[in-house]
Amino acid sequence: MLLRHTPKEVIAREGLTINPAKTCQPIGAMYAALGIHGCLPHSHGSQGCCSYHRSTLTRHYKEPVMAATSSFTEGASVFGGQANLLAAIETIFSVYEPDIIAVHSTCLSETIGDDLQQITKKAKDDGKIPEGKYVIYASTPSFVGSHVTGYANMVTGIAEQFAQSTGEKKEQINIIAGWMEPSDMREIKKLSKELGVKIVLFPDTSDVLDAPQTGKHEFYPKGGTTVEELKSIGDSSSSLALGCISAEPAAIALDKKCKVPFETVDMPIGLSATDRFIMSLSKAAGVEVPDEITAERGRLIDVMTDMEQYFYGKKVALFGDPDQIIPLTEFLLDLNMKPIHIVSGTPGQRFEKRMKEILRRIPEANFKNGLNADMFLLHQWMKNEPVDLLIGNTYGKYIARDENVPFLRFGFPILDRIGHSYFPNIGYSGSLRLLEKILNAFMDRQDREALEEKFELVM
Repeated sequence: MLLRHTPKEVIAREGLTINPAKTCQPIGAMYAALGIHGCLPHSHGSQGCCSYHRSTLTRHYKEPVMAATSSFTEGASVFGGQANLLAAIETIFSVYEPDIIAVHSTCLSETIGDDLQQITKKAKDDGKIPEGKYVIYASTPSFVGSHVTGYANMVTGIAEQFAQSTGEKKEQINIIAGWMEPSDMREIKKLSKELGVKIVLFPDTSDVLDAPQTGKHEFYPKGGTTVEELKSIGDSSSSLALGCISAEPAAIALDKKCKVPFETVDMPIGLSATDRFIMSLSKAAGVEVPDEITAERGRLIDVMTDMEQYFYGKKVALFGDPDQIIPLTEFLLDLNMKPIHIVSGTPGQRFEKRMKEILRRIPEANFKNGLNADMFLLHQWMKNEPVDLLIGNTYGKYIARDENVPFLRFGFPILDRIGHSYFPNIGYSGSLRLLEKILNAFMDRQDREALEEKFELVM
């Protein structure tokens, strides 16, 4: 395969990204918008952009993703897309009847300089937004950031444009979800219920992108955070942001607008990050951790100790979204594994700071994020120092095949497997599943490559 010609010599690059470890902002904005009940995402740009964003999400979730587009042509590309968006808003409300239209920009509309705030205000002034309906927006140019940045921008827009403060605090806690699977969001709600804590989780794509098959197509599935819940987040006692890149900006905006204090914790992937999440939530709500959750934690620790000899010293390369691979790297260290090559295509100094903290015990580890932190660089690092396991999205399968390395699919997008949207990777039970998948990857390889006299029934 072509990747076999990847050179071992690493040359510094400034203007070239090869096989980026990310995708574009509007995909993240579209995904976040789907976490609002009765919301139709709208791509303010060309039809091709919207089709790509929808198809990527559809291929990952194996579910139909509904979205509208401003359908730019040559005229809109030159003179601006205001007329297109105004016409689209009027048509969408009359034909598709959503409760909310969530508009995100694209490269083209950002390059032209379309002002979504001004256009949305004009649509309201012109009576194109029916009573009781809403249009929200977020700036998401594809030529900067990543899908994680776009997700964060839309979630921030949700907080800024829906939150209201009545002056009377409610006994509820906002949990702002970083980019995670619908199954992970369901697990967050399950853990909160076991703790006895009333929460408002937003966005929430559970029962939207993993909706059950009933034989009847629901254009707007029953899942998603409702408008009433989103309005109430300004009166919550506090917020818990799951991820410093994808969730914290919304918490900051909410605090600025409605004076809702917040705490940022890592996405609860692995033992240590889940411990911090559970303790932060229980402390914020003033409740004790129930025995059910303690038992889940104990089962995870039991397997970690039972299988420690299979994990010890194994070298790992991983790539993906920063809010996911930060706690995942910590979990690998808890398993006494050695994450030595780590890249994330999403820019931001917070990633570098956290990685320095986590990897202080492994001085030889390589890590990089931003424009030139791509899969080509990761492959070069692996050629210079081979690993025992590669973790990342589907695109990593080519590197894993070329280097003959066990491969664990994790992150976004996963196009050639199912299960990621149905089984959680967070919390103690999700971490146990991750641990099982890592163990199976090692043991499957041992079974496959063992000599006849070494092929054992019990490993």
